[in-house]
Parts: sequence; structure tokens; C-alpha cells
Amino acid sequence: MTPREEHIREILGRLPESPGSYQYFDEAGTVIYVGKAKNLKRRVASYFNREHDSRKTAILVSKIADIHYTVVKTEAEALLLENQLIKQFQPRYNVLLKDGKSYPYIAVTKEYLPRIFKTRHVDRKGATYYGPYSHIPTINGLLDLFRKLYPLRRCHTAMTAEGISEGRYKVCLEYHMKNCLAPCTGRQSHDEYMAYIDAATRILKGDTASLRRELMARMQELAAEMRFEEAEAVRKQYALITAHQERSQVITPTGHSVDVFSIDMDGRVAYINYLHVVEGAIVQAFTFEYHKKLDESRDELLTRGIVDMRDRWGSEAKEIVLPFHVELPLNDVEITVPQRGDKHQLLKLSELNVKQYRMDRLKQQEKLNPEQKATRVMTEIRDHLHLPSLPMTIECFDNSNISGSDPVAACVVFRKCKPSKADYRKYNIKTVVGPDDYASMQEVVRRRYGRMRDEGTPLPDLIITDGGAGQMSVVREVVEDELGLHIPIAGLAKDDRHRTHELLYGFPPQTVQLRQDSSLFRVLTQIQDEVHRFAITFHRDKRSKHQVASALDTIPGIGPATKQALLRHFKSVKRIREASSEELTAVVGAAKAKAIKEALP
Repeated sequence: MTPREEHIREILGRLPESPGSYQYFDEAGTVIYVGKAKNLKRRVASYFNREHDSRKTAILVSKIADIHYTVVKTEAEALLLENQLIKQFQPRYNVLLKDGKSYPYIAVTKEYLPRIFKTRHVDRKGATYYGPYSHIPTINGLLDLFRKLYPLRRCHTAMTAEGISEGRYKVCLEYHMKNCLAPCTGRQSHDEYMAYIDAATRILKGDTASLRRELMARMQELAAEMRFEEAEAVRKQYALITAHQERSQVITPTGHSVDVFSIDMDGRVAYINYLHVVEGAIVQAFTFEYHKKLDESRDELLTRGIVDMRDRWGSEAKEIVLPFHVELPLNDVEITVPQRGDKHQLLKLSELNVKQYRMDRLKQQEKLNPEQKATRVMTEIRDHLHLPSLPMTIECFDNSNISGSDPVAACVVFRKCKPSKADYRKYNIKTVVGPDDYASMQEVVRRRYGRMRDEGTPLPDLIITDGGAGQMSVVREVVEDELGLHIPIAGLAKDDRHRTHELLYGFPPQTVQLRQDSSLFRVLTQIQDEVHRFAITFHRDKRSKHQVASALDTIPGIGPATKQALLRHFKSVKRIREASSEELTAVVGAAKAKAIKEALP
């Protein structure tokens, strides 16, 4: 596998299963293709896990050297972002760009009798444009809504007030079909026609709430005057506008640009996401990182990022949306910290992107340097427990017995958060009679750390007991009070389903809050599961040997050498019992075979 293929494979492994836009780069760092996806992981992976019939696609794949992506909330937003990026980068392999196509707008002309129609050609002088609309059914639905609500003219004739007053125009088929009220002949007043245009543009701007309130008030007024037919017509308009829900813009349309920033921290690295929104569309989406030189605060890093990014992209946006307020050295700029609404959703989108970027960088770094993950987890343990140093060596204990029979204990050792199986130790409980877990734990801890102290062996940085506050207390009595050692002691408690539930630390023990989806919690769960497995396996082996010894020891004439020969050949007492006389005779002779068959029927 080539370095390029390894790089692409690593990116594919960390792509999220979220909607978004992706960009392919060649070896020169040039964007060669921009796409959109409902599921980024599945869509991007499809380019690399199968043969392509299209020669163009095969050539494109062969030139991909790097992949970038931006996460959005919906497929419609991914479509719109894709269009903006295609316009910005003009990638070589995008058919949309080569065909000269673009997403459509709704145009409201600036004529005496304005028209409303769909177009892909934008001429700012002759009309006001709303869009672009990434979802074609949405734009068609809006135009259909206008046709039902407001019978506006559809002809392309250039009309003037003078021409109407002079009677230059005649009614057409659209008037007879009741699709138009013929304002060109004066059958509909100019004021009424412009009221229709005003209502339609309010819908295009997303201002449906106030329009619905006005219609409701008008409907109630007509009903009170007993003008029920007119009230019913208004009710139908109200119902149509209420049914119109889908918005095509990323946020509610505004006439100004907005900058959105969010920040996430990971140790000494700060990740800042920047979204630049113009007229409701994301035109820039970028995440960058700062490595802390001193102990800069989150506020200081975000402020620096805002100033740097606005300067780099030449942004003159008068509104900046942030997760918290900061003091900015900028004049005439409004700071918004939204708690709800569309801008709050846009802030959440920025936070989603910055968290995804941080996770991607973390996975990249840990793949290049596996020890980095261990260091990060040890740092988290140190910080959560306020330890004096990184817990390079962690030891965990567990007991195992059945009603006090064959009591054993086990100690597992983790070095740099990895199992060090050569250092594992098994203990037969010698001084405790009956099922006493506390006394058994004290015996094992006393034997282990007393010996380490006497021999001068390096002590662990952290002891973890497989149990709660009680186990921690009895271990502390031995380690600190009897042996005079100072080793941090923590406890891992399980829930009713025998799953790792919480980490305890301190005296009296306090619960340390951990996210159960964190790497730290997974490592602690691994430690607890490993010591439990090791103790159970040791106890099972001891019990099995005890049972085997008891069964064979009761047979007259069967000594240690014969038992060893039988177990070496048949592997277990069960197989010895099931063996035929001939098979037993072949191993131990006829006399002993007969004794075995009589003792083990």
C-alpha cells in the first residue's frame, strides 16, 4: 500500500456518518472536486471501495491526494454549501460548474407590475433575488403556493402606468382561466396587485408569522361582519401559508453577513471553527488550531482567533455569533450569544464541526504516536484524582472464592495504561478462614507491598481495588498504617449488572465524575475486567485441579506418577471415566485399569 493510499484509508476511517460537503485535493493542494452527501462516511468511501464504470470518475479517484469535509445538519444544507464551494474553488471535475448551471433563485422584478418567477440567471439591476434554493421541490412549491394565494401575472410584456391608462393592453387567456385578475387593463387596482407582491416577498423572507396574524385578524373581522364567503377565502390563504414549513436557507434570511465562531480545548491545543454566513448561506467554513504558548485563557484564544480569521478572509460582517461573550477590539460590531432560535442552531452547527475536527486530529495523532493516547489518559487520571505525578504504573486487586473454598486473589499491573502480563501475580490465601474478602485483601496487599518495601522494588503510582469504599479502607489500613507507605488508592465500584459504574477516591471516598463514553472510563473498565478475569481463571484452575486430585487420590494403588500419566494422556477426569478398559490398560496396566473402572463408574 502506497503512502497516498494509507493516508486516504486513514481519513476514510474517521469520517462521520453525518450530512455534509466534501472536497478532494490533488498532490498540488488544489481542489479538484466538491461533493455533498447525506452520509459522509458512506458516500466518500464509495469512491474507493469499488471499480468505476466512468473513466472520468476513475481518473478523479486516481488523482485524490487529500480529503477535507464540513459537517452540516441536513442534506439540503449540504447541497447549498456544495454550490457555494463549487463557485469559490471552481473544481476541475464538477459537472455543475462545467455545464454553467447553478441552483435557482426566485426573482421579483422591479417593473410597474412586478412578476415572480424561477431563474438561474442573476441580474441585480432588474430584480430582487431570493435564494439560492438547493431543493428544487421547495422552489416549485413556493411558486405553486403563490399561484394559489395570489393570481399574479405570468406574461413577459413590459407594462407601464401610461400604457394601462391609455388602454394599450388586452386581457389574455390567463385572465379567462382565472389565473390573473388583469391589472394590465385596470380590472385589478395597482395597490391591490402590489399588496399581493408584498405578501409574497414576506413569505420569501420567512416572515410568515406576522402575515398569518394579519390573515387571522382579517378572517375574524370578516366573520364578525357576516361576510362568510370572503372569510372562507382568507381562511384558505391562512391554511396554505401555515402548511408552508420548509425553508431553503441555512438560517433565516438576513440582509447582512454574520460570522459564527466556536471553540473546543484539548490540553494545550485550542480548536476554533469559523463559519461566514452571507444572506443565509454558508460561504466559508474553516477550523484551525492554536497551540498554547503560555496559560492563555479560552477567552483570549477565541478573541485572537476571531481577529485572525476576519483579517484572513477579509470579513466585514457587523454581527458575530459566539458561545460566550468576549471583549473584541472591533468597532461597530454586534456580539450575539444566542440561547434559542436560528442563530442558536447555527452556533450548534459550528460547535459540531469543531468537536468533529478535534476528534479527527486526536485520532491522527494517536495513530502516528500510540503512546500519546496513553499519556493523555494518564494525564486525565492525574488531573481527576489530583495525583502528584502521572500514574505510569497502576496495580489492581481482586479476590475470588466460592463460599470460602479455594480462596485466591490476583494482582494485575498496567504500565502506561497497557497490561504488563509479566508482572501479574497470583496469590493463594493462607491466613484467612472462610469467605472474608476484606481480610483476604489485606493479606495479599500486606504480602505484596511488604516484600516490595523490603526489597526496594519501585512502588506503583496508583492502587485500584475492585470494590467500593470498604475495600479502599482496608487496603489503606495496611498500606499506610502498617507498612508506612504513601500510595494513592482508588476504588472501582460496579452496578447491579456487574458493570463498571463509578470511580471512588479520597478518604472518605468521593465519586469522581467521569463520562462513560470517555477513553479514561474505557481504560478503567478494561483494568477492572482484566483483574476479574485473571482472578476467576486462577480460581477455576485451582478448583479444577483440586477436584481432579480428590477423584484420583481416593483410588487405591494410584500414586502421583500414575495420576500424571493418566492426565497427560486423557487430559481430564471426565475422559478417564469415559475411557474403556482397553484404553486404560494401554496407559497404566490391567490391574490399575480395573481399579479405576471400579472407582469411577
